[in-house]
Amino acid sequence: MAMNNKALNAYRNVHVSSAVPYADGIQLIQMMFDGLVDALSQAEGEVERKSIAEKCRVINRATSIIHGLKDSLDFEKGTDLARNLDDLYDYMNRRLFFANLHNDVNAIREVKGLANEVRTAWKLLPSLLKDQPVAIAS
Repeated sequence: MAMNNKALNAYRNVHVSSAVPYADGIQLIQMMFDGLVDALSQAEGEVERKSIAEKCRVINRATSIIHGLKDSLDFEKGTDLARNLDDLYDYMNRRLFFANLHNDVNAIREVKGLANEVRTAWKLLPSLLKDQPVAIAS
């Protein structure tokens, strides 16, 4: 439940959707990745249109979502996975800083590709968990 509360608070902080009160932890993370990919797509367009103010706004939104994803990591339960994701999120933030500073659409695309890879894994998670045997206490 702690992960759900952390994810819910992180999600509320980045204002991605009004469906949050009805979502479980996995759905919240999926929604955050959807919002991240959407913001990165917008950032690509803003760089190509040379719209500096809008580029900064959507890159800041993407960075906020990444911070929300970092805040939802459970280092007690996830240990290695949580550390690896934390490192990945740090890398993504550094690349977005570079993209923002240099108007580098390729850096945005790199982060978007990474986000899509992780998002795909999160979308598979519910079906993988559903197939796991459940221990019944007697």
